[in-house]
Amino acid sequence: MQRIAVLGLGRFGMNLARLLEVNNVEVIAVDRNGKLVEDIKDDVTLAVCLDSTDEEALAEQDIHRADVCVVAIGENFEASLLTATALKKMGAKNVIVRAQSATHAEIFRRLGADEIIQPESEAGRQLARRLANPHLEDLIELGDGYTLIEMHAPHAFQGKTLEQLALRNKYRVNLVAIRRRESSADGGNGIATTYVPHGGYQIHAEDRLLLLGTDAALNNLPK
Repeated sequence: MQRIAVLGLGRFGMNLARLLEVNNVEVIAVDRNGKLVEDIKDDVTLAVCLDSTDEEALAEQDIHRADVCVVAIGENFEASLLTATALKKMGAKNVIVRAQSATHAEIFRRLGADEIIQPESEAGRQLARRLANPHLEDLIELGDGYTLIEMHAPHAFQGKTLEQLALRNKYRVNLVAIRRRESSADGGNGIATTYVPHGGYQIHAEDRLLLLGTDAALNNLPK
């Protein structure tokens, strides 16, 4: 079973620790605030009250031996920096750090953190994209400027074949799959997924399209 240490039990760290445990991950929850540790002790594998900037205290609990160490301390930059530094010095193999700003993120990056997350910025970016594109069902950011989105078929696409649409040439995006509601043999309805459909496939009004492309290309799709 994967073992993940969550250091810092503010709202973000607390939610992360509980969600990981629900998903069958062995969680070590760490904070210097005894009340927060007491609040979560029944929801995780192990809850420890200690100062995460103290290398000896971390070593006593083998925190650095976890598969992943998430430094979720958002409000106290000094504590977050010292904790991440201690974990890297101790040989932790995967340190993920929460950053409050782009400047902090750059400092953690130079420090050698394996991954930096900015939950507030990411949430704001996703909300802005969803509000600007109400037809969007879901999206997965793949990195390097590429995103996989699921969207309702735009009106401009409906009734046309993929060959007529020429998505790759015209919009610089790739169609990965189409999801369509279809009647089953027992009279019920289900969602059928067609992966990499052929050029003669015609788009229906109720179709949901899974499209892959750069953010710029996806933003140019019809609304």
